[in-house]
Amino acid sequence: MIREGFRSIRTHSLMSFATVTIIMACLIIMGSVALLSVNINVLIRDMEDQNEVVAFVEDEIEDEEQAKAIGNDILALDNVSSVDFISRAQAMENYMSKYDKSLMEGIDETVFRHRFVIHLTDITDMAKTDDAIRGVPGILKVRDHLEYANTFIKIRNIVSVVALVLMVILVLVSMFIMSNTIKLATFSRREEIAIMKMVGASNGFIRLPFVVEGLVLGLLGGGLGFLAQWGLYNLVTGSLVESLTGSIITVVSFRSLALPILIVYLGIGVVIGVFGGINAIRNYLKV
Repeated sequence: MIREGFRSIRTHSLMSFATVTIIMACLIIMGSVALLSVNINVLIRDMEDQNEVVAFVEDEIEDEEQAKAIGNDILALDNVSSVDFISRAQAMENYMSKYDKSLMEGIDETVFRHRFVIHLTDITDMAKTDDAIRGVPGILKVRDHLEYANTFIKIRNIVSVVALVLMVILVLVSMFIMSNTIKLATFSRREEIAIMKMVGASNGFIRLPFVVEGLVLGLLGGGLGFLAQWGLYNLVTGSLVESLTGSIITVVSFRSLALPILIVYLGIGVVIGVFGGINAIRNYLKV
């Protein structure tokens, strides 16, 4: 029975090739969207590690120790991972290191405010945390990058939804194509299947060759799709990394994700193949 399954693949080699190609294409599309989502999630985590919210102390609080004490209230807030105090003198020094010192003539440190550089745990709650920081006594205003953070979060949510919808649609399409391919193989053998049923062959015995055929085609499609995805991802990210040299944006290495991707691709291939084979022969078993 297992040998019959492999023989059917050779007999219908053109349709088998088409089925494997379709499965590969569907997996590559799904994988590409999923990998994009993974990279966006990593980018957001990097923003969470690097993103800073700057809180300025009120001008009336000139004493450095009094201003520094406000940091304890900020650190006690939810979603705040760390707080760094920057005095007026340090703020002026940092400013002068970025700009021409001649522009600073006649300006002293009193022009600047004491401030806190605040690192957040989760940037998705940045707006709520900003409001909480503004409510701390002694804080005059807060400067953040909420607009950029919200943009990346929206992109991540959209990509995640698109990836899920595409995955469901493409799995169903692949299963439909697989089922029709195996139906072509069963059509020429419908009388043989009917006779086997009449002489007492079980459904499992008759179905096994077609399940084997679907299983093999699914594994081939998953394995070849994985290799094609690897090459395509490295090709795209290779040129992207060159254009982003010196940027804070990083690209996830495919090698670090290779094993789970391979398992998922082979798993989807097996599911599509087995269920496609079972569905293809179902009507012919009603004798």
